[in-house]
Amino acid sequence: MFHKEGFKIIINIFLLCVAIALLAEYWIDHFWIQKSVQILSVVILVLVLQFFRNPERVTSLNEKHILSPVDGKVVIVEEVYEKEYFKDQRMQVSIFMSPLNVHVTRYAISGSVVFSKYHPGKYIVAWHPKSSELNERTTVVIENKSVGQILYRQIAGAVARRIVNYAKEGDQAVQGADAGFIKFGSRVDLFLPLGTKINVLKDQIVKGGVDCIAEV
Repeated sequence: MFHKEGFKIIINIFLLCVAIALLAEYWIDHFWIQKSVQILSVVILVLVLQFFRNPERVTSLNEKHILSPVDGKVVIVEEVYEKEYFKDQRMQVSIFMSPLNVHVTRYAISGSVVFSKYHPGKYIVAWHPKSSELNERTTVVIENKSVGQILYRQIAGAVARRIVNYAKEGDQAVQGADAGFIKFGSRVDLFLPLGTKINVLKDQIVKGGVDCIAEV
């Protein structure tokens, strides 16, 4: 199963790869060069397909649990000052997605979307400390009675050139449901209330919509 944001790209890449394979068959006489070009076109198609895959996830809804919004590796767990929305101290948990990870963003909690904003920006590598402030990004805040308010931020990286955010102010978010996509990138930051019990460590691998990264 593939994410809807990838349908157009998948079709275009498929047609391009078919055209390359056919051209190689009829225009390249050297057998090994011909086959190498054809194999390369198949490899490119497979990479695009795996990037836009959207595996079905079974989410156990729990108002007191904060689930990982994406697949990837935890790169930051620390107390920081969140300057855009809360303007106070928060616990930050950041998850980096490699090109091999599923890039679907899922809602970490159920609740009301109370803030949603897009920021144009640069495309610094996602693990750079300043990428959270300087890169193209979206900021979304969700609120429920058990957790209070949490903020998550989709951040584009050096390769990513489009962030897709489905969350609109006034929407009702459902924990584990599709909240967006980052095409060919790259990182999501979570800002949680102080006192939240963090269940993950730096360098831990997490799965979006499944793993509980924190709880109240």
